[in-house]
Amino acid sequence: MEYWSILLSIVICALGIHYLFRNYNFFKRHGIIHIPVVPVLGSLTSVIFRRISFVDFLQKIYNSNRDAKYFGFYVTTTPTFLLCDTEIIKSILAKNFDAFPDRHGFSDLNEPLLANNLFSLSGQKWRDVRSLLSPSFTSSKMKMMFTLMSECAVDFANFLSTSILVDNSDMDIKDAFAKYTNDVIATCAFGIKINSMKDPTNKFYVYGKEAINFFKARPIKFFFLKTFPTLGRIINIKLIDSHVSDFFKEIIKTTIATRDAENITRPDMIQLMMDVRGKEGRRELHLDDMIAQAFIFFFGGFDTSSIAMSFAAHELAVNTDVQINLRQEIDKVLEEANGEVTYETINRLEYLDLVINEVLRLYPPVSILERVCDKAYELPPALPGEKPFTMRKGMTFWIPLFAIHRDAKYYDDPEKFRPERFVDNKMYHNSSYYMPFGLGPRMCIANRFALLEMKVLLFHLLARCELKPCAKTTLPLKFNKKDLTLMPENGFWLNVQRRSDMHPVLKSNI
Repeated sequence: MEYWSILLSIVICALGIHYLFRNYNFFKRHGIIHIPVVPVLGSLTSVIFRRISFVDFLQKIYNSNRDAKYFGFYVTTTPTFLLCDTEIIKSILAKNFDAFPDRHGFSDLNEPLLANNLFSLSGQKWRDVRSLLSPSFTSSKMKMMFTLMSECAVDFANFLSTSILVDNSDMDIKDAFAKYTNDVIATCAFGIKINSMKDPTNKFYVYGKEAINFFKARPIKFFFLKTFPTLGRIINIKLIDSHVSDFFKEIIKTTIATRDAENITRPDMIQLMMDVRGKEGRRELHLDDMIAQAFIFFFGGFDTSSIAMSFAAHELAVNTDVQINLRQEIDKVLEEANGEVTYETINRLEYLDLVINEVLRLYPPVSILERVCDKAYELPPALPGEKPFTMRKGMTFWIPLFAIHRDAKYYDDPEKFRPERFVDNKMYHNSSYYMPFGLGPRMCIANRFALLEMKVLLFHLLARCELKPCAKTTLPLKFNKKDLTLMPENGFWLNVQRRSDMHPVLKSNI
């Protein structure tokens, strides 16, 4: 082991020196403003060594060059452009998508489950799979999945409102919401009915948490694979343990085999991928491809959705007036529907929409968008008096969503949680300064699913429970330095109490 450690150190040092002379002069050679760099680690040194959270780093560098339309920095050894101008951003993501159709994603992490899915695919393969999966997320499919989601949300909210009468009502709400999103994805994507609140040790939940936790647990390994992907493949470094990846592979194989044998049909992603088999003119996905698509649906929805719900719960607990307004809207609907809430009803809740829009502005599910140049594209001068720059094939840029969403240029009092700012939603719709799910052809394919999942959960939770800050609630929020995802330092601790004024129809069902 010691021999391999020494050899690996020598290789890293040699490669670092090579990249130092070849790559780290890129922006200087082209006369582009850029931020300082450390050999091998690039500009992200403080993030890698957990001295600053990833989102705080993004906002810091975004605000350090406010006059520049873009500037350079280094993601380990890769020269990367940070785009700040919203007109350029909209042009690149939508109008000129053909010049920037792809992203690196997880394609260089030596993990087929992460590399072969829609998020990481490129070129024609991405177009084929996107076209195949898009029907999974139409309004008609969402309406069919609404019933499955509602069952999970009712089970969750009933369990929570009952258990807090017995146990201490202070809890890390993120852990509870992760169980809900786990159950929703299990039933909507994999056709498996689970109740993780009652059975938190089920393998789907336990292995799911392990699968999405690779950066927090292994940050050095993650950045090593991003920096030296070829070397990572040669020495076979893995981010996801084999027992976890084997578990998900076996679930999907078994599901497909069972449905084929027993002629079972369900309105989910796996079914859509199965249905194109043997159809003339349709590109069939191989089993490994189907496994990768199903896994990214889990990977993308398990953590990001539960985090967004947790931020929503936090803001509702802290902003009592907003929570009261939302509970009143929910109670009115329950009264009119006599407790029977439909897909159409929940999508007509105007104030709930405003609350969710504001949560996603302050806490977007992903902090950056990444794109890779596919053909020559001329950027305007970064600063007045400078020359334009032509991006070439293979060059990479990031769009700092988190920082843009908190820019006073676009939002009054941007750090304040104020849902009413979205009353006139037209000014934000399809804009390049409100992009919680991205923009253009590569925007999140499952955004409707994620929004509905949040709406259903918040509706049933607030119909039964009241959220309050507790002694462990961190105010103001400070973001965790150990996570690439948006997380507070000490978790989402809140006080959850059963509502004393719960609607009679709900009380009879608990």
